[in-house]
Order: sequence, then C-alpha cells, then structure tokens
Amino acid sequence: MRADNTRHIIDAARQRRELTRAKAIQALRTLDAAGTPVTFETVARTAAVSRSWLYAQPDIRAEIERLRAAYRHAPAAPVPDRQRASDASLRRRLEAATQRNRNLAEENRQLREQLARALGEARAPGARPSRPRQPAAAP
Repeated sequence: MRADNTRHIIDAARQRRELTRAKAIQALRTLDAAGTPVTFETVARTAAVSRSWLYAQPDIRAEIERLRAAYRHAPAAPVPDRQRASDASLRRRLEAATQRNRNLAEENRQLREQLARALGEARAPGARPSRPRQPAAAP
C-alpha cells in the first residue's frame, strides 16, 4: 500500500497560493508608488499571475478597483496612495491658514488705525506729526 502524500500536496498548494498573493500585493504597491495606472492587466503582468486569478480574489480585486478609480479621478500627475495627505493633516493645514488670516486681518486693522491717526495729525493746522507707534507683534 502506498503512503498518503496528500499533506505534502496541500502544503505545496498553500505555499504557492501565499507566494502568488504576495507577488500580487507587491505589484499593487509598486505600481501605486510609481504612479502607474493600476489595472487588472498591469497588476497581472507585473506579478506574473493571470487576470482571472486576480478577479477571483475579493480583497485584491477591491484594492485594484479602488486604486483604478482613484487614478481616474486624480489630477494629471497621480500621487501614490501612501503620499496622499490625510484628512487630519489637511484639517491642521486649514486651521493654520485660518489662524494666519486672523493674524493678518488684525495687523491690517492696526495699520489702518495708525495711518488714520497719522493722516489726521498731518491735516491739523500747525500740528507736528508724532512718530507712529509700532503695531503689536503678531504671534
């Protein structure tokens, strides 16, 4: 009677599946980092796997479709996914710009008051213009 070698066949199939998945995921990362359009064809060619296999993997298929959609809606020079600004980063930049606008508006208000005083003093008959005060330093 022959020995049961199915365990070895199952192990080899599992290893082949893991290697194939790793190649496909690495191809996705490489294409995205290079800014190359991500399609089933480019991923299959880069990873040396079949397109039908990619379609059969739900998680890989979803990622390809997500990156493909992002590329279609992106500007002419797509930014790799890992280099895109996060929502939190964009919020912080917006808050900093808003604070800068407030500071500049306050500085403009102070300069207008200073200019109005200087012009008023210059229009007064026989008045000698005083030295303008320095505006408060903006934080």
